[in-house]
Amino acid sequence: MSERLPHEKGFLVSWDQLHRDARALAWRLDGKGPDNGAWRAIVGITRGGLVPAAIIARELNIRVIDTISVKGYNHQTQHPPVVIKAPQADLMGDGEGILIVDDLVDSGKTMELVRTLYPKAHFATIYAKPKGRLQADTFITEVSQDTWIFFPWDTALQYVQPYRGVD
Repeated sequence: MSERLPHEKGFLVSWDQLHRDARALAWRLDGKGPDNGAWRAIVGITRGGLVPAAIIARELNIRVIDTISVKGYNHQTQHPPVVIKAPQADLMGDGEGILIVDDLVDSGKTMELVRTLYPKAHFATIYAKPKGRLQADTFITEVSQDTWIFFPWDTALQYVQPYRGVD
């Protein structure tokens, strides 16, 4: 068998599946906040964490929403993450009572960086890969490290070559 590109072992996530998984994550987080089970705020790690954070905020009735922008990819190539936009400082403190959400933890480098800034925050993600899953306090689905997840905001319907090729 020939070498495959990272995207050739793909896991396609539809809008419907993402919505179901984000709701499942919300249900796992319900009542787990430090303030009688409530969370003070939710912070989405942009860009992938925006949609899950919005769904979770709705499900858990969290009205205070902010973002942290971390750049750790150029297209499908990973590089050391850097914060390019921080959330509101007076909201965050050390992260106590803050729910930080992303779509995926891959290598764990993004969450590791954000955790150094907000060590008492709770980190949640829908999908987790083995190298990074210890950085997530809560997640829904684990996928193999060599799987590339295609999120609905990154895809369009088109023909895909069979995994083992064609005759």
